[in-house]
Amino acid sequence: MMKDIDPISTEDLLKIPEVQRTTSSISPELIERRGYVPPKCKVFESAHTILEDNDRVKFTIDREARKQLPGIINNKVQTITALDSPEESFKERYCKKRNIGIVFSGGPAPGGHNVIAGLYDAAKKANPETILYGFLLGPDGIIENEAVEITGSLVDAYRNLGGFTMIKTGRTKIDSPEKMAFSKETCKNLGLDALVIVGGDDSNTNAAFLAQEMIEDNIQVIGVPKTIDGDIQVRDADGNVLCAMSFGFHTAARAFAGSISNLCTDSSSDVKYWHICKVMGRVASHLALEVGLQTHANMTLIGEDLCDYIDKKRLENAIESGDVDYNAYGMTLRHLSRVICDGIVRRAAVGKNYGVVVIPEGILEFINEIQIFIIKLNTIIGEYNETHDSDFHTHFPTLEDKLEYLRRLARRSREDRSFSIWNTRDDDLFNDIPEFFQEGLLMERDSHGNFQFSQVKTEAVLMGLVKDYLNILRENGTYKIGIKKTDYRKILEKGGLDPDIFGPILFRNYNDDEFLLIRPSIISVKTLKQALEQADVLSEEEVPFPVEKIYHKSVPKFKPQIHFYGYDGRGNDPTRFDCNYTYNLGMTVFSLIANGATGQMAAIKNLEKDFSAWEPLGIPIAPLMHLEERKGKLALVLEKSIVDVNSASFRIVKRLRENWLAASPGEDNYRRPGPIRFAGKSEEERPITLVLNALDKSSQ
Repeated sequence: MMKDIDPISTEDLLKIPEVQRTTSSISPELIERRGYVPPKCKVFESAHTILEDNDRVKFTIDREARKQLPGIINNKVQTITALDSPEESFKERYCKKRNIGIVFSGGPAPGGHNVIAGLYDAAKKANPETILYGFLLGPDGIIENEAVEITGSLVDAYRNLGGFTMIKTGRTKIDSPEKMAFSKETCKNLGLDALVIVGGDDSNTNAAFLAQEMIEDNIQVIGVPKTIDGDIQVRDADGNVLCAMSFGFHTAARAFAGSISNLCTDSSSDVKYWHICKVMGRVASHLALEVGLQTHANMTLIGEDLCDYIDKKRLENAIESGDVDYNAYGMTLRHLSRVICDGIVRRAAVGKNYGVVVIPEGILEFINEIQIFIIKLNTIIGEYNETHDSDFHTHFPTLEDKLEYLRRLARRSREDRSFSIWNTRDDDLFNDIPEFFQEGLLMERDSHGNFQFSQVKTEAVLMGLVKDYLNILRENGTYKIGIKKTDYRKILEKGGLDPDIFGPILFRNYNDDEFLLIRPSIISVKTLKQALEQADVLSEEEVPFPVEKIYHKSVPKFKPQIHFYGYDGRGNDPTRFDCNYTYNLGMTVFSLIANGATGQMAAIKNLEKDFSAWEPLGIPIAPLMHLEERKGKLALVLEKSIVDVNSASFRIVKRLRENWLAASPGEDNYRRPGPIRFAGKSEEERPITLVLNALDKSSQ
């Protein structure tokens, strides 16, 4: 008999080194990341750099930008070059003690901490007495004068790590005279020589206006392009690429692709689920395109591609009747659901009632009727907020309140013909869409006035339509699961039946294909029995069990599993590419500051090439601005970049769509990029879209 042993106490357990190692917040990955030293672009190996204006680069400048940003509108693209033997006066200016502030603005993107690290290292190398301040919780920190001094130990704790955890972030926009005045006061109180804004299109817009406002105070403002969406891409007037990709995109795409690739494996293992994957990206479909290339998902929808959609059947019918059918042009929700259903039906026909669909979060922006709703509702909400003392969403807290207000506008349109923003037809169409979708379209806009696509259940809207149409196709006998001929023969022979007798009766393609499709007229056990009776092959009153078994195997069930990929990717630790990219962006920022630049965006050219070919530069922000509707009125903002359907990356995806759909017998063509590996050689050292587009001169 074994003697009972008293269990070790929890306190003693926690003292064991192995337990301490495995429960510590300091993981081996974290140690490795903190110890990684990103390489420097060759130009930064020099103790000093200088800026060279590139007069060859031209931009098409918006008239309003010239009017509102006169102090920085004539900035040039500035190339950073090494200066090995500067004059003493230059050294003094370059290496003087500075106070520099930095702020994160908008959603996190992997690599932000390395922007700080690169700036800190470069600034301290030039002058150890330079102080770097981090504004807390985004632009609110500037407005409210909440900042922390960034020390070496603080930087070291976050090197090569994801998130904006060091100083946090926020979405406040400095868009009023009051906020601008508070911001200027904060910068003056801290004695700032320069302010660095790390953010997306709206944040860099903010940087341009701050730069203009602070010229008189000799405070420099530098922007850094950040967004996982990939929609900050800068080209000059001739199409030459100056900034091909914002930081964070590569990491987010790889994180999404790794997870979606796992779903591809699951789908082809369990062979019964359709995984519907919505990926972040706002309006632009860059992330969806990259994920499609990384995973070879069965269907990857690209919003920008939908604009050219033509419903050929509707067009033919209109031509025959001598009418003009404008609904035949451009993608509608109905059209889109049909496109998805077509792929599902075709795969089911070869026994693959499963698969993976990638949908960009902003796909609704490219759907005709939804685009109109968004534009109209943005205008209605913006005008209401402008003309009333209370906020639209505060005044109308419930969905019914909002709908009643829209109904009042519709009634007004009947009484006043000149009022056309919301008419009776709009109201009727809006009331036909699901309630949860109405709530999504009427939800509060973000701080910049943007429609929040991530909060709309795009995938649920589409899947509702897909399910409805698949039910119709199932009832008319179009949606069937193909039965492998060898399986059919085995089942019937095992049941003592002759496959060649029943085959021509059951299947519409018995003598032709590897996968057999039940005739469209057979849509139930009752119609199956009728078909057998008509062929006079029933020896009993009931359908033979093997035959009924074959029928049931042919009846499809659509089982969607819905996933959203967004916050997990933007919170990921950066890839080695993003680590190197952002560290050198930080060093670029300091070079711009040390050389007196303002109103510039730090960038790296030639990202698609080997690291040795990377070229740091400053890009003027003001010439990149254009007028765009925000909160119901025109505002000067940085122009977003959407997917170019003529680019090499998109054309390749379009060409390989059929292969990746794999609506034919045989294995799927899924690709496994694997998890992000910080150590060792990773499969993709940079975004695939970046590399492919660089191969095609026509896309530049």
